[in-house]
Amino acid sequence: MHSFGYRTNALLTLGVTILALMCAMASFSDNFNLPSPSADVQVLNVNWFQKQRNGNDEVSLTLNISADLQSAFTWNTKQVFAFLAAEYETTKNSLNQISLWDAIIPSKEHAKFSIHTTNKYRLTDQVNPLLFSALPCLPC
Repeated sequence: MHSFGYRTNALLTLGVTILALMCAMASFSDNFNLPSPSADVQVLNVNWFQKQRNGNDEVSLTLNISADLQSAFTWNTKQVFAFLAAEYETTKNSLNQISLWDAIIPSKEHAKFSIHTTNKYRLTDQVNPLLFSALPCLPC
């Protein structure tokens, strides 16, 4: 007969081996997921374009955002953070990025959406002036 310590060691070794194998299989299975999210953003209106007292330019936009992010959800995904950023060039900086809108998608059922909204965060530029030619997606 084997001792109590020997049996405990054999049982724990078997448990840890099975747990490690399950973790490896879970990690490996997630590598086969090829998400293909799609999104469409339209600028419907420029609500206002104003110069602030400190010399900065600020723009308010009306946006139509449609997205299908369902393919981003797997068994290993609890939620998805989605955001919309504007990128443009100025004479001072070659690349400017400003976050316009964001949302936390809590589940796969909410991952397909279409919203009509204004920008959640201010589109403010510190370079004077912010030209419409710098924002190619905006209608002139």
